[in-house]
Amino acid sequence: MSATPQDEPNETALPEPSRGRVLVVDDEPVVVDVLRSLLQREGFEVAVAVDAAGGRRRLNDGSWDCLLLDVMLPDADGMELLRWVRERDDQLAVVMITAFGSVQDAVAAIKSGAFHYLTKPFKNDEVRHLVAQAVQSTLLRRENRDLKRALEERYRFEKLVGKSKPMQEVYRFIDQVAPSRATVLIQGESGTGKELVAHAIHQRGTRSSKPFTVVNSVSIPTELLEDNLFGHVRGAFTGATSDRAGLLEASEGGTILFDEITAISPEVQAKLLRAIQNKEYLRLGSTETRSVDVRILAATNEDMEELVREGRFREDLYYRLNVIKITIPPLRQRMEDVPMLLNHFLDRFNNENDKHLEGFTTEAMELFLNYGWQGNVRELENVVERGVVLAGGPRIDLRDLPSEVRGTPGQESSPRLPEGVGLAEAVASFERHMILDALEQSGGVQKKAAARLGLKPTTLNEKLKRLGIRV
Repeated sequence: MSATPQDEPNETALPEPSRGRVLVVDDEPVVVDVLRSLLQREGFEVAVAVDAAGGRRRLNDGSWDCLLLDVMLPDADGMELLRWVRERDDQLAVVMITAFGSVQDAVAAIKSGAFHYLTKPFKNDEVRHLVAQAVQSTLLRRENRDLKRALEERYRFEKLVGKSKPMQEVYRFIDQVAPSRATVLIQGESGTGKELVAHAIHQRGTRSSKPFTVVNSVSIPTELLEDNLFGHVRGAFTGATSDRAGLLEASEGGTILFDEITAISPEVQAKLLRAIQNKEYLRLGSTETRSVDVRILAATNEDMEELVREGRFREDLYYRLNVIKITIPPLRQRMEDVPMLLNHFLDRFNNENDKHLEGFTTEAMELFLNYGWQGNVRELENVVERGVVLAGGPRIDLRDLPSEVRGTPGQESSPRLPEGVGLAEAVASFERHMILDALEQSGGVQKKAAARLGLKPTTLNEKLKRLGIRV
């Protein structure tokens, strides 16, 4: 059955290309000519295939925004090709072309994942409208897919970088605890990434679509923290001219991270305990109990057990918070992650500063691999940012780094290698230093040293031979 062009516009000027890429798979020359002419006038880029085999080749060779597919093809059933397309690209909008009255084919196509259908003979306005909708649908689906992938990539472990055994253990904990409702205590030195771990737990859990709130317990004065957290009612204190919700209420259904939770006063600790135990709280000045559904995470760089023993932190709250504990290792305990972190921060700050630095000089890399990093990942991040900003050459050099990192008098750092040593030698020296240190701490027992290094005993033995280390 042929298609009859209708409602042809008089003007012949083409719109600004391109509104999208459309592939037409149909064996009827008249249908193909009409669709190609009509859609090209509308600003679409159009390609044609006359059978299923040609359609597959075209689909494999490029990216398309809309597929117009005939139900009946000379070498295959169009429905079969539709299923083939859906298995490979569930974002592409497919419009099926059917003969007049083939309602069953149209319904089957929709059920199999088609966007819509056209019935021969079709009206040109119908084609224009439907193809425009199909292209828009494809673009939106791809945008959503790409956004979701970007978010998943960003929040897989919320910018946590590293493949070392200690970090793999952190990732395992995140995966295990994220789906639960349990409170989590995140411990680690300043700069290790405790907030990033909290972000990852939230994003990978069932509350990811709800708010994630960080309460910086140190930066908020004690007298304001209770009000910020629980809110108040009008007249609760001088200046309270209206009711105000607190952070708990604003985070309903989501997650709250109490950063440096040990700074919270005993009074607020008692009220927070009630919110965790009974899932309820009172606004300041109110006698009306409010329910709350918020997951509580807490972070600290202090020894909370010691604080409990000293009476500086409530024991009952500590045990409520310490249902699950995640300890983030300091950078000095996962130095094998330093090169990966350096590349991560280099890419980031290159983009932010519109620079194109290639990397680090041998001398700079040697320093990075031997420095103590008392400030952990945050210190490394700051040093790389400074280096990117100040670098005058294609690579970050020692002169681009702060004096305290370069090793000024009184700066505690590992021994420096002589100038002129290549990167391979620097890495080998670092590896040798770690192995000797592990052997020393393990009393010379290779099996224990291998466990400390996260290596198999056979792998450690091979490294000992390669590096000429005798035990």
